[in-house]
Amino acid sequence: MYTVIVSAQVKPDMVDQFLEVMAENSRASRREEPGCLRFDVHRDNNDPNHFILYELYADERAFAEEHRAAPHFEKWRAASAELLEPGGQVNTFATPAFPGDLPEARS
Repeated sequence: MYTVIVSAQVKPDMVDQFLEVMAENSRASRREEPGCLRFDVHRDNNDPNHFILYELYADERAFAEEHRAAPHFEKWRAASAELLEPGGQVNTFATPAFPGDLPEARS
């Protein structure tokens, strides 16, 4: 399992465009990428221009090779420079600290 957590600070006048592009990216990722297990988009309750993406992939390859090669990701990547504040994206990559606790490990 491979987790990607993205903190994105969107330009105030670009939130609607961000939501449009991100809806397409997150939904296509879940629908078209077998290795994408979750792709949740959250809006910060205290800052309406701050979003947190929680992405879960079967493994690092599913993210690095499949997701990043997908047309919907490329569209997001191209749009992000216009939509986000300069330096407004922070990616955190993680793996389970207790992989034996995952459902597939117990079967």
